[in-house]
Amino acid sequence: MILFKNVWKIYPPNCVALREVDLKIQDKEFLSIAGPSGAGKSTIMRLLIGEEKPDRGVVMLSGINIAKLKQHDLPYLRRRIGMIFQDFKLLPDKTAFENVAFAMEVAGYGHKEVDRDVPQVLGLVGLADKHEAFPRQLSGGEKQRVAIARALIHRPELLIADEPTGNLDLLHTWDIVRLLLKINEMGTTVILATHDREIINTLQKRVVTIDKGKIVRDEEKGRYVL
Repeated sequence: MILFKNVWKIYPPNCVALREVDLKIQDKEFLSIAGPSGAGKSTIMRLLIGEEKPDRGVVMLSGINIAKLKQHDLPYLRRRIGMIFQDFKLLPDKTAFENVAFAMEVAGYGHKEVDRDVPQVLGLVGLADKHEAFPRQLSGGEKQRVAIARALIHRPELLIADEPTGNLDLLHTWDIVRLLLKINEMGTTVILATHDREIINTLQKRVVTIDKGKIVRDEEKGRYVL
């Protein structure tokens, strides 16, 4: 599904964010990308959504060379990818329902489709009773669930979670991890970028470890090792 082939990303004047990255990710796989802050995890995410282009090499998603897409094609690519962030990125003046609905509205969906799909996805993430709550009325874990609902509303084939538990306590952290596993079991490819050692060691899923921009380890049922 995803292919990185000899990918380099260099920021001026001479900061090498990624070097010689070769990576294959299969459809419906659950993959953790581990490494310390600044290792290059977020750069991989930005390349996948077309926010950055590689300086060398190729990044492919389902046969599409992302770097060759025109600017007007990027929104269509991003509807195939759900993104979850550490800081939630919710609109504070909109309810949980409205935050998820907004992602549909900007894509051109009508009221009928919004009213049908938003309650379904809020129910999937366990927030059926919170649809009228504003972000300030939600816990950190509930905010992240709204963010996950928003990421799922287009039924993406790929879900990218960039440090999604970084601002959460231990209880809410594992709620979110279990939800990501559930989404993966339903057929969505999941990439989890984290430097949380306990999460990675407990998951017993494939782990790609990156350090100083280079993949240093790729193991099935891997552990956090640096």
